[in-house]
Amino acid sequence: MIDEKTPSPRTTRRLVLGAAGATLAGIIAGVWWSRRGQVATEETQSTPELEAFWATSWADPQGNPLAVQAFRGKPLLINFWATWCPPCVEELPMLDAFFVENRAKGWQVIGLAVDRVEMVQRFLRQNPVQFPVAMAGLGGSELARALGNLSGGLPFSVVVNGAGAVAQRKLGRVSAENLREWAALK
Repeated sequence: MIDEKTPSPRTTRRLVLGAAGATLAGIIAGVWWSRRGQVATEETQSTPELEAFWATSWADPQGNPLAVQAFRGKPLLINFWATWCPPCVEELPMLDAFFVENRAKGWQVIGLAVDRVEMVQRFLRQNPVQFPVAMAGLGGSELARALGNLSGGLPFSVVVNGAGAVAQRKLGRVSAENLREWAALK
């Protein structure tokens, strides 16, 4: 007989996985916090918080693999978003225009959807974008935290320079001014 105060194996597994994820996020956040004053330059190497990102592979909304490693070596705007997030939805056309205007200059954009596949598929049918979108799911929230989004809010954007280092972070809706400043980075 199971004691009413004993958690189920499923609950125990969730608690252990949650604690492990929180520990990893804490370590990465500590590394980020210790480097928060550093300015990323072309000479700066990839930071520890980005190594997990570069090693990741997600699926796009159609289920095709999207290896992040392919984006390494050129300026990259990473945008964490969701269909249920009004500021996320509002900024996507601006991000798409940024991509179209700057891809010939080497810029890349990737949208990491912290959402359900069905919702993203439906949204993108009605509101297509030209940059790649990947399904980050709940793992995307942990990655966003590791990259400096300690509150877990959306939208969250990270700019990685051509040397593979974080150059900018933005929690909240991006502005046209943000995008102009970021376009000047390499």
